[in-house]
Parts: sequence; structure tokens; C-alpha cells
Amino acid sequence: MFPRWSLRCLFAAFVLSVAAAVWGLGAEPPIALGSRLELLADDRLVGELRGCTRRLHEPRPANVALRFDAPWEGPFSGYVTVLHDGDLFRCYYRGNPVAGRDGSDTEVTCYAESRDGITFTKPALGLFEIHGMRSNNVVLAGQAPFSHNFAPFLDDRSGVPPAERFKALAGTSERGLFGFVSADGLRWRKVRETPLMTKGAFDSQNVAFWSAAENRYVLYFRTWTGGDFAGYRTISRSTSADFLEWSTPVEMTFGDTPREHLYTSQTHPYFRAPHLYVATPMRFVPGRRVLTADQARQLGVDPGYASDTAETVFMTSRGGNRYDRTFMEGFIRPGPDLGNWASRAGLSALGVVPTGPAEMSLYKQAHYAQPSGHLVRHTLRTDGFVSVNAPFAGGEMSTRPFAFSGRQLVVNFSTGAAGGLRAELQNEAGEPLPGFSLADAVEQVGDEIERVVTWKGGGDVSRWAGRTVRLRFVLKDADLYSLRFRPAGI
Repeated sequence: MFPRWSLRCLFAAFVLSVAAAVWGLGAEPPIALGSRLELLADDRLVGELRGCTRRLHEPRPANVALRFDAPWEGPFSGYVTVLHDGDLFRCYYRGNPVAGRDGSDTEVTCYAESRDGITFTKPALGLFEIHGMRSNNVVLAGQAPFSHNFAPFLDDRSGVPPAERFKALAGTSERGLFGFVSADGLRWRKVRETPLMTKGAFDSQNVAFWSAAENRYVLYFRTWTGGDFAGYRTISRSTSADFLEWSTPVEMTFGDTPREHLYTSQTHPYFRAPHLYVATPMRFVPGRRVLTADQARQLGVDPGYASDTAETVFMTSRGGNRYDRTFMEGFIRPGPDLGNWASRAGLSALGVVPTGPAEMSLYKQAHYAQPSGHLVRHTLRTDGFVSVNAPFAGGEMSTRPFAFSGRQLVVNFSTGAAGGLRAELQNEAGEPLPGFSLADAVEQVGDEIERVVTWKGGGDVSRWAGRTVRLRFVLKDADLYSLRFRPAGI
């Protein structure tokens, strides 16, 4: 007669064996893909790579989007946020013509807007008198320290009151982090006269958003690894159901990567796949000087800002306290412009926004601590942060097991003239499904954001919807950026 603990062990083993049989290879549970878009910016969907690599793509500078040239703006303008609100792009940033302590009364919150996201104009709002003038673009003034790092977001939570459609966070370690709300994004009020959070350094741009994937507000904010402004600048996270009461902060992790100063986080949901958070923080390298004394003087760099370097890097997260830092390389390098080798000249704006059918834009400050300070727009193809790339010799990618809903497989891809992409739909064991094998696949050649993948029998894959399947892609001189299963009727 078996003792009870032995029977329990046998039963547990039986359950695990059944689960392994159901889930297929490696007892890996299928991803509930549904019909959502999946980027290949992290390894969530990517299984095995053979002859392929995941490639980080570099945003290209396009144009000067905005100059910080008003008397109340100047060399120390910073912490930019760009929001896409219907047919309007809204830009918020700190204006500050002189260096000083965080939260000084010389700081104001400025606003600019655009209809195309390419160039921004500064409306004369008349809300505050600044430098003896009411004809200015200031939306917050005289409320130090909040203009130091005022960071708005558009609250797309279902049922949010119209008077609170815009929200923002701002504050310092001395005062704590305060919440603000607005109906029009221009006239702001505090949600209460006490801070929403006090456990943090907050000496940077502290960013929040409503996460539909997590069904809560999520906040990413500045902390230090050693506490009390010691160690490395890093990022912590907190969540809230109502924007008022926040969970105990948890420090973010970055996998098996070396510690670095991450000055900002710029974490937000990607607009085409909001379950994936993209982050474009500034990597700060204190004491790493590039500019000579003569160069700094000729550029007009403030003497206290010539001895460090910085650049934008790329990370992702899917919630929780983990960032994926697969790519340690610079995302937006300082480049050949010497003005961008000054301290803190790598500050990227919060926000990646669509500016064309096949284009998205992100923004980075240039010439920080210099009279010529401005904001540069950079562009990438839509979904184009990272691709699975195959050389001319060819390669393959197999996905992890997943279950989908929809009728057609749609890919965002690019090939060379002699390149191509073919797809094979497999069962959970990695065996080709009848009619959808590699031999049945129609080779896809070209460069499109949305191309329907087809086989000899057509592109309707709906018969396999809801089942556990895999995809195998065979590529040659090609990049694959994202995929989804499109529902019927779209």
C-alpha cells in the first residue's frame, strides 16, 4: 500500500505528463496570440533562430521639430513629452533659461502643437504672464517645483471623466510626486494637495499611463540603486487602480546586463500593440568627456555640462518589474554633431507616434545646455524597432507555440530584390500542416507594412484558429518586423 505522499507525487507527475502532451514540445504552454499585433522587439514569440539574428534598427534624423528659443525656454529646456491626440500632436517640455537647482522658480512648463508631428508651433495661450508678457506658450508657472519635470499623459481608460482626460505627474524628493489633471491639456489642477507618492528620488521625468493590458495605471520613476542619490540612477515601478493610491515601489531589473546610469525611462505602450511597452531611456555616462575646452567654449556649452556623454538606448517590457535589454548598443547615438556630445544631450522625448502610413517618429533633444538647444525628429518604419534579419545566405525563424484567432496571416517585412520570405504553418509538434507547408508557400518579395501571406491554396488559415500551432519562416536577404492574424472582414 502506497503512503499518501507517494500517491500525491504520482498524481502530480500524471498531471504534468498530460500537460506536456497537450502543450507539445518542451511542455511549453501556448501563447494566447489572438488577433493582436506582435512585434519581434523581444523574445516573447521568437523561438529558434537558424542563420538569422535579431537586429536593432537605428532611427534616422529627419528635421528640427522645435527650437527652444523663447526667453522663458533656453539652454536648459528639457524632459519633453509628445502625445498623439486625435488629429493633434501635443508637445510639453520644461522651459528654463538658466542652470539652477531642481524645482527652481525660473522653470515653467511649455506647450507646442502640430497637425503632422513633423514641425511644432507655439500657440500664444495667454494663461500666465512670463517675463512681462502674456503672449506665450506656458501652461504651468509659479508652482515650483512642478515645472521641473511635469510629465503628462492622455488617459484612455474607459469611463474616465472628461475633466480628467489628461493627467500628469511632477515633483521632487523633498516634496514628493504630485498628480495633476486637465480637461483640455492646457489648464491644469492638482488632484489633491498631498503627494501621491513619497518613496522615490523623482529627480528626472517620471512617467505614467493607463495600461489596458494590466488594467491599472502604471508609473515608472527615478530611484537610485544605493538610495539617497547614491549608486546608479535607475528606474522603479508602481501601479494604481485609481491614480491616487499607489503600490509599494519595486525596482526594475534588466536581465544579465551591466549596471548603467539610466537617466530617464520614457516607458509607454506602443501605439499599435499596447500590451508591449517600449522604452527609450537616456544612458548617461558621467565623467566621459569628448569635447575639448575650446570646442565647448565655441559651442557655448555651459561650463558645468561639458564633461559627460549620453545617448538614447532601447528596451521593452510586458509588465512586472522586468525590462528586456537584449540590445545594449546605442539606439540614437550622439553622431557627428559636436553639440550632442555635451552632457545630457541624449535626452529622448517620451512618446513614439505615427506620422505616416509607413512611418513613426520619436524625438530627441539636441544641444542641451547650449543657446542652440532644439528638438530633432527621428523616424523609423512602422513597427521598425527590431527585425529578425536574414543575410543573402538565408536563415530561418521558428516561433514558440501559440493559439490565434483570425483568417489571414499578415506580416510587416522587407526583402532585397533577390531576397524573399516564405512561411510554414505547423502543428504544436513542429510538423507542417497540410496545404501550409514550405513547399506550398508562395514566396513573398517586396517591402510592405501589411502583406497577406499566401500558400498555393490561398491565405485563409481560419480552420486552424484556436488550436496550438507554430510558424516557421524561411528568409533570404530579408527583415521581418511584426506579424498578426487578421480577423475576417478587415
